[in-house]
Parts: sequence; structure tokens; C-alpha cells
Amino acid sequence: MKRAVYLRDPDALRRFVVTCIALAILWPMMQLAQFDVFKLFEVSNLKVFANFLIQFFPPNLQLSFLALVFKATLETLAMATAGIALAMLMAIPLGLIITYSLSISRIGPASGHRVAKLGRYLARMLILLLRGIPEIVWALLLVRVFGLGPIAGVLAIAITYGGMLAKVYSEILETENTLPAKALLMLGSGRINAFLYGLLPSASRELASYTIYRWECAVRASVVMGFVGAGGLGQLMDQSMKMLNGGEVSTILIMFLLLVLLADYISLIIRRQLA
Repeated sequence: MKRAVYLRDPDALRRFVVTCIALAILWPMMQLAQFDVFKLFEVSNLKVFANFLIQFFPPNLQLSFLALVFKATLETLAMATAGIALAMLMAIPLGLIITYSLSISRIGPASGHRVAKLGRYLARMLILLLRGIPEIVWALLLVRVFGLGPIAGVLAIAITYGGMLAKVYSEILETENTLPAKALLMLGSGRINAFLYGLLPSASRELASYTIYRWECAVRASVVMGFVGAGGLGQLMDQSMKMLNGGEVSTILIMFLLLVLLADYISLIIRRQLA
């Protein structure tokens, strides 16, 4: 008769300690944020929430308003696409500068190494500045400069996403097989040729996939930036909410969900083409 064998998890104690530490940190953070889970289920709050939802029905389907929503949707898409295009123009050179595997000065004199190191440091600081400030803050500042309209949203996306793309582009290039690029540099090839023929062929799929993902994020961000006057669906929704018109807000939310689904579908098609 076989006897049952009970195996004890050797990491059980460590996981229990880590869980206790995480809860000990999370609880005071929730208290500091004044977040009370039990208030969500109070009868008075549930009634307010129900009355709030009732205001959204039925959606406003008047042709005149749908025309405004369609125009704002196109504006949102244009804002996100133009912002990502400008972000790539900034991200590509910055990403190449901070990519250590493409540094020609590594095989040159020490003085050249110091100059390259300083250049990479300054580029990293610039990238940190670009991506360290959220796009909504940039939009709020740029609206004061350029006034209400999509231009502030385009520049806000370009600035923040330019820093994000540059950082991730560099990390992708560093994690790929760098031997071909290093061999080209050793043979006297230029930095651009080493990138085009040594790194880009193997990294192109991942670079394109991340760029498409950032475009999806830009579509969502462009809606949020509309609340500070950067145009698009967000600005139209802000106007409807200020007028306490729940039907219009409901229509805009439906259009926003359809826009996100469209962005996901386009992204899926492009990723399949790259596979």
C-alpha cells in the first residue's frame, strides 16, 4: 500500500512575509489617499451613482450632434497620428545616440570616448525631461501658448511620447544581437549603416510593434487632453458635461469605445502583417 507524500513549499514562508510587507505598505497608502472601500456600498452613495447613470440614457442621436461627434473623432485620430509621427522624428535620433552598441568611439581614442559619453548623458537627460512630465501637463502648458485647439495636443503627445519611444527604442536595440553592428563598426562602417544593416533587420518587428502600441495609447491620451482645451472628443465631452447633458456624454462615450476598438483592430492587422 503506497503512502501519500506531502511536499512542503520551500518558498511558502518567504511568500507569506512578502505578502505581509506588501499589505503593511498598502494599507497606510490607502488611508493617506482617503480611499474607503466600504463607502462604495453605502445606500446613499449607491443611489447617487444610480441617478448619475440614469442621466446618460437615452444617448443623443440627432444628426447635427452626430456630425459634431464625427468631426471630433477625426480630430482625435489626426491628433494622435500627427503626435506619434513627430515623436518618432525625435525618438529615432535620440534613441540612436544613447544606444551604446552603436557607439563608434568605443573603438577610438579615449578623448572621443569622453565626448561620446557626455553626448549620451545629455541625451538621456533630455529623454528624462521629455517623458518625465505627463502629456496632460504639457497640453495644459501649451494651451496657454497656442490657445485652444489640437496643436497643443499634437505637441504634448510628441514631446512625452518622443521621450518614451527613444528610451524603449534604445533598450530594444541593446537587447538584440549586437555582434553584426559591432563588426560593421570595427570594419569602419558609419553609425547609420551599422544601425540599418546590423541592428534594424532583427529589431524592426519589435520596434514597429511598440510604436503601434504607443499610437493606441496616443489615441486614448488625445481624448483626455481634450479636457484642457486641446480639441477632439475630450473637449466636446467637457462641454457636454458642463451643460449637464448626459445624453450627449453617452453618445461621445460610445464613439470613444468604437474608436478604441478601431485602433485595436488596426493595430492587430499591422502586427499580423509584421509577423
